[in-house]
Amino acid sequence: MSEQPDRPDATPAAAPAETPAAGPAVGVRPTGPGGSARRRGSGRTALSPSRAKDFMQCPLLFRLRTVDRLPEPGSLATHKGTLVHAILERLYDLPARERTREAALDMLPGQWETHREKHPEVMTLFPDSAAIDPWLDEARTLISAYFQLENPTRLEPAERELFVQTETRDGLLLRGFVDRLDVAPGGAMRVVDYKTGRSPSPRFQEDALFQMRFYALVLWRLRGRAPARLQIVYLKDGRTLTHDPRLPELEATETKLAHIWDEVEDCAAAGEFAPRRSRLCDWCAYQAQCPLFGGTTPELPADGVARLLTARRAPTARA
Repeated sequence: MSEQPDRPDATPAAAPAETPAAGPAVGVRPTGPGGSARRRGSGRTALSPSRAKDFMQCPLLFRLRTVDRLPEPGSLATHKGTLVHAILERLYDLPARERTREAALDMLPGQWETHREKHPEVMTLFPDSAAIDPWLDEARTLISAYFQLENPTRLEPAERELFVQTETRDGLLLRGFVDRLDVAPGGAMRVVDYKTGRSPSPRFQEDALFQMRFYALVLWRLRGRAPARLQIVYLKDGRTLTHDPRLPELEATETKLAHIWDEVEDCAAAGEFAPRRSRLCDWCAYQAQCPLFGGTTPELPADGVARLLTARRAPTARA
């Protein structure tokens, strides 16, 4: 694992050629003006990297988001991330020579208007109208930073906002969205994820790579070939984290996800998703439902628990 500047013209190293036994799978690129029409796949519950991290952080957080499906207020940071991601996705709709910083910045007013129409609640997050322009300036800074990290005129992504879904060997349905997938002429794949925050310190890089290994595992199961490179582009501080995965770590990721879901099923069977205190609690939107903060947890919905049981097609017996 290394943290280094990106070389936009670099071709990923050859990917492993081993082919695993793959379950049912689908992968489509969403389309649509002003926003991706995302295909959600089957009606089964699936485990995504975000929900897996939720459970590892706090089982109650996982429950309130996944089982109860309680509405969660957005933040200006999340809305800004969505806006910047949309512009970086649409940048590659332009011919290569036109993918300039100026062209990307020119997209911001129209994309902001589209985002505001689709998510009118964003306007309630600003203390006053005078705060909007400085917020948009922050988005401009992030967009400009991208051009210091990659040269989009020299890239031709194979996929953007790629929906991926597959089953693990024990029938657990996995699902997610890949920001960008680059494929070299020889077939080697590079998975790229954009982050609008700062890069993590070395001690937290493994946490950052969990999501990327998840995507690598799904693509391996889907395509019979593991990505050669995983790359996270951090726009806030202009750094890039890269990692070349190996098959044993993808197998370990699959085992870890199976264990996470074992614990989810145990919590569902016991009717108890216990809260777990951490410093991330300070940013949690569900403190009113958390007993650690004097909140009242709602009754566990039976239909939500039943949905959880659809994630694993054929649950394995556990001792």
